Amino acid sequence: MIGRTWPAEGRTLHDESSGRTMRQLTSVGHNVHLYFTDNAFNQGGDSIVFLSDRGASERRPAHQAHYNLFRMELGSGEITQLTDEAEPVFKATKTPDGRLLAYVVGNQVKLLDSQSGSVTVVHEERDGFTLGRPSISADGRFVGFDRNEPGADRGPNYSGFKERYYGIKDGRIMLAHSDGTGSFEIYRDTCQLAHFQFSPVDPTMALFCHEGPWHLVTQRIWLLDTVSRTARPAFRQGEQDSVGHEFWTMDGNIFFDNRGPGHDGTITSQRTQAVASEVSFHDHSGFQPYVGLLDGRGRLLRTFAMPFACNHYHANPAGTMLAGDDVDAIILIDISGETAQITPLWTHGTSWVCQESHCHPTWSWDGRRLLVASDRDGQVQLYLLEL
Repeated sequence: MIGRTWPAEGRTLHDESSGRTMRQLTSVGHNVHLYFTDNAFNQGGDSIVFLSDRGASERRPAHQAHYNLFRMELGSGEITQLTDEAEPVFKATKTPDGRLLAYVVGNQVKLLDSQSGSVTVVHEERDGFTLGRPSISADGRFVGFDRNEPGADRGPNYSGFKERYYGIKDGRIMLAHSDGTGSFEIYRDTCQLAHFQFSPVDPTMALFCHEGPWHLVTQRIWLLDTVSRTARPAFRQGEQDSVGHEFWTMDGNIFFDNRGPGHDGTITSQRTQAVASEVSFHDHSGFQPYVGLLDGRGRLLRTFAMPFACNHYHANPAGTMLAGDDVDAIILIDISGETAQITPLWTHGTSWVCQESHCHPTWSWDGRRLLVASDRDGQVQLYLLEL
């Protein structure tokens, strides 16, 4: 199946509320772009990498589908299959140019060179730990990832989220040599670790998070020096802070979201929070939600007040605009001035029922396009908005 192609499936949609058009890129099976911490656009080209079950022998719900990796040429819409794994690929990343792709399948972490077609097993899990989403160092020498002792099963609408927070007491960060010569542990903690991400500009620095409902986690974001193997908090949290959705910006700063007390960082298909159900999604109990920017060493550069909190944000290359996936709409947030200016872009209509159906807006490397996902028509599809 590797190398099989599909013709363009795109169509143009019109949004009556904003007057804008959105290009639907896919229509066969479930199609999910890379997580918002891993830009699906290929830098220096006109293509994206994404997950799809279009080649699977049977259709399953989005959170159980048999995914493989695919590339789409945005100009022609042609889709090419990159992997053909016997087990589903759920967690994947790539280098900015899209040449190297790291992914988790079964109990292995693999690295694909999309030019040569070679696949290298860089880590094989033998202790029953759950493997997290991989990240590739800026120099390409290492693939990093978190691994945690097993916890409650994941399910729709964040089921098991709180249980894993209390249940997991052994989390570790691993580095694997890209040439497949071995992997090794560099950090261990007594809680669930997640969101491991190498800095895009410094191959020795990474960040990770203490995972769990935001209002329960006392210190979410951590910087990790992979040489000294030491971690330190980035943005030291206070009692009122509920922090999450941290990611590296394209120029090597760190973005984060602070929603304030009573917010757990989730949204369900009922448009409620999964854990902190006593507070409605847009109720901030007098706390002014904001997003912040840290430098590569974790020092606070600036905060931007928000009238309400989105589920996820992503920053444009210049750091002047954010895209957010609010409860029912993709919005554009101008942060170039003193106050945030919000413009609705598209009514996404997604169900939020599982991570695969989260919109997770992602900017292209030139800042002219947004890629989002939605299951508005029953299956998760990809959509492109030209700005």
